[in-house]
Amino acid sequence: MTPRPPPHIQPDDLILGAHMSIAGGVDLAPLRGQQVGCRTIQLFTKSSNQWRARPLPSEEIDRFRANLQAAAIAPTIAHGAYLINLASTDPALHQRSMAACMEELERAEALDIPYLVIHPGAHMRAGEEAGLRQVANSLRELLKRTEGCRVRAVLETTAGQGTTLGYRFEQIALLLHGISLPERTGVCLDTCHLFAAGYDIRTPDAYHAVLDLFDRIVGISSLKVIHLNDSKGELGCRVDRHEHIGKGTIGLAAFRCLVTDPRLRGIPMIIETPKKGDFIEADQRNLSTLLDLAKSRRVPHERTE
Repeated sequence: MTPRPPPHIQPDDLILGAHMSIAGGVDLAPLRGQQVGCRTIQLFTKSSNQWRARPLPSEEIDRFRANLQAAAIAPTIAHGAYLINLASTDPALHQRSMAACMEELERAEALDIPYLVIHPGAHMRAGEEAGLRQVANSLRELLKRTEGCRVRAVLETTAGQGTTLGYRFEQIALLLHGISLPERTGVCLDTCHLFAAGYDIRTPDAYHAVLDLFDRIVGISSLKVIHLNDSKGELGCRVDRHEHIGKGTIGLAAFRCLVTDPRLRGIPMIIETPKKGDFIEADQRNLSTLLDLAKSRRVPHERTE
């Protein structure tokens, strides 16, 4: 990896980062994040599209921790594998998903990662009520099995594509209530998913209306991670297609609101923008855009009369 200067220095209360590859070992992710200029990173702890995972050698875990410390990256966020579907009522798929999610929790704990972002899953025509009940029961069981672990299961808002759950704030609130373990759970807001699900955040007033709604229904205190992604799709399209910051249909105003909102200070914000070609340059460009927006800390968090 060719060394490059990181983007602008981030303000103390703004924690920006990107999803990093674990090619060659999880211990390399912090070094990649350092090259980009991240204060926080997200990673898969195993292949995102396979059920099986190779064991994490103790030496690799030690190198991961040492590299995080050397790169001054914190907190770190793990993202669950895409195959996991805790909403499934198919016994075989559900059992396999439970085993895989347990392994994800254990790997995050071994790596001292505080947050594991999980998609609620898809009910696969069993109905939303049955799917939500299955997710809540499953996560409650998994978290009780891992009692004593520090990892939080962080439920990510979704675009609502197909039969996926978690595209409405009410569904997220129902899941948190059903799990009933607030010390082990949290929420991840994804801006692309939010917009695709029909929540308009394109202007300061619209943004604040959505954040106020989230606070009333779910509670900002439960918000642990934010994914900053522009959207290729239009408002309410229910299609999950990420775009570079300011290059999609959401636009820069929403991201200016997010990085200047005092209610969100200290919450790690992760970009999952496209990485075709030179990922370092692409990530640096997106983070620099966000940092430039953060410099204008005056109007975005104020409502217009």
